[in-house]
Amino acid sequence: MNKKLWIIVTLGVLTIMSVIVMFYKGLLRLNYPSYKEFPVQGIDISHHQGDINWDKLTNEKISFVFIKATEGGDYKDPKFQINWVNAKNAGLAVGAYHFYRLCKTGTEQADNFISTVPRNDGNLPPVIDLEFGGNCQTDKTDEIIIQEVQDYTDIVKEYYGQTPIFYVTIEFYEKYLQNRFTDYPIWIRDISTRPELPDRRSWVFWQFANRGHIEGIDGYVDLNVFNGDKIEFLKLIKKGT
Repeated sequence: MNKKLWIIVTLGVLTIMSVIVMFYKGLLRLNYPSYKEFPVQGIDISHHQGDINWDKLTNEKISFVFIKATEGGDYKDPKFQINWVNAKNAGLAVGAYHFYRLCKTGTEQADNFISTVPRNDGNLPPVIDLEFGGNCQTDKTDEIIIQEVQDYTDIVKEYYGQTPIFYVTIEFYEKYLQNRFTDYPIWIRDISTRPELPDRRSWVFWQFANRGHIEGIDGYVDLNVFNGDKIEFLKLIKKGT
């Protein structure tokens, strides 16, 4: 290999490595939805974000925050209560989410969520987080899983008077939700491109980045947009559908 070619190859490798590092650190991402197209943008958080400086956070263009409340049959996020109070005091639209564990029943998980999240007017609809990543193994049939998800949503919908939102990955959606639960709003995760559901169903929220950086939060945070304008967003809070 001659010197010129060696330099070109070396620069190419260094460039690729630099891009990978920037993606990993959240300094570069594939999605940059504009505020012109998506004027309502927000975040979702859990205890992983640590202590949040809410005064600084409100300086960002953030309209809403979804907060992790529960997981499985008995886990409660240790930061939920303080995050819930602080987010409301900051004047943000607030909603809570539950990470659904496939090895637990829908009924016990609904009871866990209800025992944790207040039933107040003016909240965003409750969210059920459905994904394979970080989930537990189960030998349940697809039919049983679908029925247990239905059990969960029926209980939560009845208690809060709002239709729950399904937060999903494409993989989970294709296996369990495609052409099912058609009355439920979809919050889709796609950090590589603008999402398009396989059955052409519309989505309400889009998580477009999982390593975002915003003032007030040390480390990474998930970034999201609402698929509509501010008037439509207020209707979602009022009606919960």
